[in-house]
Formats: sequence, C-alpha cells, structure tokens
Amino acid sequence: MCGIAGILAAGNGEPARRLQEIASLMGLRQSRRGPDSRGLWSEPGVAFAHERLAIQDLSAEGHQPMHSACGRLVLVYNGEVYNVGELRRELEALGAVFRGHSDTEVLLDGFIRWGIEATLDRLVGMFAFALWDREARELTLGRDRFGIKPLFWYADADRFLFGSEIKAVLAAMDRAPDIERQALAGYLETGYVPAPWTIYKGICKLRPGWLLRVRPGAEPRQSQFWSLDDMLRRALSRPRISDPREARDLIEARLGEAVRMRLLSDRPVGALLSGGIDSTMVAALMQDAGGPPVRTYSIGSADPRYDEAGHARLIARHLGTDHTELTVTEQDCLAVIPDLTGTYDEPFGDSSQVPALAISRLASRHVTVALSGDGGDEVFCGYNRYRWNARLAGLRRRLPGGLRRMIAAGLGGVPPRLFALAERATGEAGMARRIHKLGAMLAENDAGARYRAVLAQWPDLASCLSGAEPAAPVPWEAMAGMSEEESFQVLDLLTYLPDDILTKVDRASMAFGLEVRVPFLDHRVVEAAFMLDPALKLRGGKTKWILRQMLADRVPAHLFERPKQGFAIPIEKWLRVDLADWGAALVNDTDWEGRFGLPTRPIRDAWDQHRRGAADNSDRLWSILMLASWAAGATAAAASADPAAA
Repeated sequence: MCGIAGILAAGNGEPARRLQEIASLMGLRQSRRGPDSRGLWSEPGVAFAHERLAIQDLSAEGHQPMHSACGRLVLVYNGEVYNVGELRRELEALGAVFRGHSDTEVLLDGFIRWGIEATLDRLVGMFAFALWDREARELTLGRDRFGIKPLFWYADADRFLFGSEIKAVLAAMDRAPDIERQALAGYLETGYVPAPWTIYKGICKLRPGWLLRVRPGAEPRQSQFWSLDDMLRRALSRPRISDPREARDLIEARLGEAVRMRLLSDRPVGALLSGGIDSTMVAALMQDAGGPPVRTYSIGSADPRYDEAGHARLIARHLGTDHTELTVTEQDCLAVIPDLTGTYDEPFGDSSQVPALAISRLASRHVTVALSGDGGDEVFCGYNRYRWNARLAGLRRRLPGGLRRMIAAGLGGVPPRLFALAERATGEAGMARRIHKLGAMLAENDAGARYRAVLAQWPDLASCLSGAEPAAPVPWEAMAGMSEEESFQVLDLLTYLPDDILTKVDRASMAFGLEVRVPFLDHRVVEAAFMLDPALKLRGGKTKWILRQMLADRVPAHLFERPKQGFAIPIEKWLRVDLADWGAALVNDTDWEGRFGLPTRPIRDAWDQHRRGAADNSDRLWSILMLASWAAGATAAAASADPAAA
C-alpha cells in the first residue's frame, strides 16, 4: 500500500531533473500514504514518485519505482496482489528469476511475458499502477476491478499528471482548476463526487476496471480490462443456485479463500470489528485460518444510540480474539472535523468518515494491515433499501401509476414537524427521510430513477445545475433477468461502493499508514454471489440471509441478530448543539450563488428547520457543510500557494 505520482511531459524539452523535482513535490503532498520510504525516478520527459508503506518484502528489493529485469518497463504501484505466490511459480516455470519476493517484481515480469491485460486478468487483489514503457514511450495507468485503490489524472497540452490523491496532482499545477459543474451536480444528489469526475474541472478519476494509455503530446486513450457487465453475463448464463446447502458450500469456499489470501503480509495483521454481520464473518474466518488469536479493533460511542462496542466485545470474546476497544468522545470526533476536507481533497458528505478515521487511528497503533467487512452489504443484499425496494415491487405492480404518484405526493407532503414529534416520541431518528424516500421509490417506474430517489440529498439544488445525469454506464441489458434488489446491488457496485464507501475507507486508513483489505470484494466472491437465487440473499425480510446461516455456525445468533445500525455518529444532535456555531457560520457566510451558482434560500431554510427541531436535515446538511468547508479550505490554500512551486 503506497502513494504513487508522476508527470509525463508533452515533449523532451523539460529536463529530467526538473520533472523529478515536480514528481517529488507531488509525492510529498501524499506522504502519509507511505511512511516507510520514498523513491524517485526520472528520464527525459517523464518522472515517477513513490511513497512506500512496506507490507511485503520489507527489504530494499521491494523499493519503487522498480525496473523490469530487462530494463524496458518502470513501475510505480499501490496495492496488493494476493495470489502472488501462484503467479510467481508460473513465471519461474517460464524462466523468470526474481531478486526479492515483492508482488511489484512479479507484476513487472508478468507485464513483459504476458502483456498488461493478460496479467491483470490473472490478478486477485487491489491495485492502482503507472507503467512506463521506455521502448514504446507509452505510459499506462490501471485501477482494480471495484475501485478499492484510487487513481487521479489530468492532461493538458503540455503534460500529463497522475497521483493517488487529488492533492498530488494539484501540487504540480500553477493554480487549482475551476469547479466541475457536472461533479457538483452529482455531489448534491448523492453526497459524493461520482467517477469519472472530481470536483476540479479536468482532474479525473480513473474508473474501476479501466486502463488509460498516453504517449507524450497525445490524447489519453481509455479501455476496460474488466467489466461488471461481463461478470453479470457469466454469472447469469447458468441456472441460479437455489439449494441452501450448495450455496453455503460455494460461498464458504470462495469467501474463506479470500480471507486466507488476505492474511499474506510481512507486517502485523488485524481486523476491524464493528459487531455487524460482515466484519464478524471476516474475523471468524480469520480465526478459522489458524495461528495466534486475531487482533480485532472496535470503537465505541458515549451515545448509546450509536454504540456497537458492546456487541463487538461479546463477539470478540466468543471468537477468542485479542480485542482492543476505544471509546471515542464527542470531543475526539469534533476535533477531526476541521481537517476532513484536507483528508478527502474534495467535498465528501458521508459523516461516517469521522468514526472511520477514529478506528483507523486506533488499529494503526498496533497493526499495519487490517481486514474489514466492507463490500458485504453490496454483494449480499445488506442495505435496507434492498428490502424496501423488494417490498414495494408488489405495490408498484398492483397499483396504477396515477394512484402511486398520489400516494407518494401525500407521503412527501407530510409536514416535517409531525415527523419530528414522532421521532422524539419513539426515539427513532430519520423517520421523515425514510418515509419520503419510500414515497419516491413507489412513484418511479424505472430502477435507475428509484435508486437515485433513495440516495437523493439535494435534488432541488442539483436541478439548478446542468448535467446532473449519473456518470457510470449501467449494464441494463445484463440486468434484465435480475430481481428488484439485485438491480440496486449492481447500481451500488458501480457508484456508491467505489465513490463513497471505498473512498471513505482509503482516505481514512491511509491517513494513518494503515492498509485495509476487503475480502468481500474478491471478484470471485462477487461472481459467486450473483450465481445465487436472490431469495438466498434477501429472504423473509432478512438481509444477507446466506451469510447469517454461515455465521450462526460460528457465533450465537443473538450476538448478531439485531437491526442494522451502521457506522455513524450523532450528527443530528451535533448540528443543533456542539457544531451549531460552526455550521451557522458556513451556511450564512458562504456565497452560495457566487461560488456555486446555487440558491441560498433552500440551504438556509433547511438549516433553520434543523436548528429549531422542526425537521431532521442532518444528512443533507452535512453534505452541504462539507461543500462549504471544502470551498473555504480551497480558497485559503490558493491564497497561500506559491505559484513558483510548480
């Protein structure tokens, strides 16, 4: 796990030393990703920087940038290849001789002998890389199948830039680009910036499963080496597995192997244990693999509504893990908020970024690698929206469209204050949001529109901007034979997972030099999950049914059978009390019209409603506050920047 960065000049006019200086600055901006060592390499027209977090082959033989044995290729790489032993043996049979035992060296030899696409097709892992072919004078960027590791790029007439974080790319520019309005529209709808955009015009995310090739002075060319569309076609080309025993055997084998492979490390390994089904399953399979007790890490909250530490503690005790727990106070969480936009580089509206940073800090004190349960919800139908969509499917079929729209309008028209009173009486937060979203889902005929209705935060503001359509291409044809809940799974895998969940985990963990591995996103596990009858994932109103059956063999059901809670903080209360002054300053002092082209009144009305307790607008307010906070930070950075540095 590392940070990579580099620059490719349009011509050979810029000397290698100058390019190396720029690459060095780019690398330093993201040095937290690689605290162990740094490497630089350049030749006329191109330069690479590498910030290393050493996991496999801690010796100098694992140092990057790394050259192929023949000297033709130069590679900087961020990630891990878990089947490196198998690939190494295969290459040795073809005559390869390796100096060390890093996966970087194996990748290079594979690229030489098999080619780039054929090598990537063999990989089990997470990765983002940049490969320079000195003979062809061609740069190739690549990103793993599900977007676990990030990679950003920018091109103009003079040069091509890339980095693991946006801040690395910005370090090589005279000034930050203008806001990308398409990205802003997407952010207002969902709370994250959808790929391939970033908030900055011209700086792009390389999409999961894609390659980008560029030669000096030429236009970048993009292509897919792997697609979810193809995977779905393969999975659905055969009869679905409906026998629970057969399904369990398949998932146990695939997921068990995925966990065992991700224990490969020359540094200490642990697990992030929330007490939910997915993280508990991962920890249990780690224990099954043998060896000393697994080190597990959990955080707790002083607010009992958001505290899962007790559940995690009981599960850890039952599994026999070496458990460490930290109770995070409000002051601990509030202290990190001013630095959030600097960690994420662009607006990011998922408030669970705060506890993600807390647990990453805790785990990094003891281990360098941690396995997590991320991806389990998307792969095995864990979100409540899957259950809601499935339940509403029958109503949509039975009720005429006009009647459905009338019901939806009625649900959407209930005064927020009534919901606020009901929430206070029941102690259940977020009731208004759920009811309004259910109404929107009932009204829509199209799966994509229903999905957008579920995630929508500020659709009224997004409509003020042109180009609010989703960016990710959706394999509608391959989805034709899918259930309602599976269509949502696919949309999550294409958008919400890489752009929200995996972004959150990557930035939070790498801020503390921690590598997080996600066995649920082994592509063979994902494909196996789509081979199952949908009823084995969502059954009788129970999400992740097949995982629950597997877990019940290892952990008493009462330890994990409880309502889904998620990884959250009491943001509703904080915005009314602890963060009230901070939020009010951002809402009232931001020039929404001049800076973003947005109307001020809806934002201030939502803030006023929330402060008075007339509505719970915490989710949408958090995303708008993160936007304002990012803008304030970007303005301050621009004012203090030295243009000569680039």
